[in-house]
Amino acid sequence: MQYLEKLEEVVRRFHDLESKMADPSVINDATEYRKVSKARSELEELVQKYQEWKSVSDNLTQARQMLEDPDLADMAREEIAELEPKTAELEEELKLLMLPKDPNDAKDVVLEIRAGAGGDEASLFAAEVFRMYCRYAETQKWKVEVTSESGSEAGGMKEVLALISGNKVYSKLKYESGVHRVQRVPATETQGRIHTSTITVAVLPEADDVEVHIEAKDLRIDTFCSSGPGGQSVNTTYSAVRITHLPTNTVVSCQDEKSQIKNREKAMRVLRSRLYEQELQRQQALLGAERKSQVGTGDRSEKIRTYNFKENRITDHRIGLTIYQLDQVMQGKLESLVDPVITAFNAEKLKEQASQTPKQ
Repeated sequence: MQYLEKLEEVVRRFHDLESKMADPSVINDATEYRKVSKARSELEELVQKYQEWKSVSDNLTQARQMLEDPDLADMAREEIAELEPKTAELEEELKLLMLPKDPNDAKDVVLEIRAGAGGDEASLFAAEVFRMYCRYAETQKWKVEVTSESGSEAGGMKEVLALISGNKVYSKLKYESGVHRVQRVPATETQGRIHTSTITVAVLPEADDVEVHIEAKDLRIDTFCSSGPGGQSVNTTYSAVRITHLPTNTVVSCQDEKSQIKNREKAMRVLRSRLYEQELQRQQALLGAERKSQVGTGDRSEKIRTYNFKENRITDHRIGLTIYQLDQVMQGKLESLVDPVITAFNAEKLKEQASQTPKQ
């Protein structure tokens, strides 16, 4: 198998990190210990999978050698039939684990959902999709904090921003960015005609202070009274916060908390994430006409999915996947959509990696 030298190097690095974790000087340094522990945990799955592959591969070699013994040949053939596909499966898993890690995969995210074409129906669908993600977050044991929302008279959401925190949130949600289209008969439709509406979803990796440095002089911070749907006042204190980043004219508002301090903290988290995304997009643009994979770009302007309520059908246009489980998906059971998309993107990365690997 290719990459054997690289895998052995990873194993040596893993054992070296384990030794460091037992070093008293590291144990007594909380910051260094966390750093070493994190580096070790990032390699653990790959090392365990490689050790499993080595064990199965050794057993396969022994089974092939047994073919030379007439008394053991039948048993050997049975073992080979079982071990060959297992070895191939483990090799594919190892290839995926060896793909360059997205540095943002472990990050929390800022989720932004906005109603697009379709008026009230779009705002109602935006609210439903937000509830869908909240239910999915519950199954993943993630925490959802709304930073701001703008309701519609129909009871939907014109816009909602939320912070989602937990284990590897961005790795699961990063391909949800794009245009989501709904096809259904609105409750107000008397002729039974199907209407098409759209919403946009953006998933931004949350940036920290180190990744995005913001000068205080570049900010204008305004405070105002919180308001609910229709503009009615929620309270009479100036707890809501609006932050404007003057160099980029990026504006973020937060009024979810009763405390002005908490609203300011949340707004700054969203602002950092937006500026971080702008920098990522700038860097990608510098790479020129980057190769776009067949499954799409993950860009927020890309139409990625259609939800057809009448047929209980949902289609992901990037990978040509159609399933008839829309009712379950809207309840937060997103694995049947999220996992195949991640697999498809990884397959594209593997194909690209293989094309760049020199033939031996």
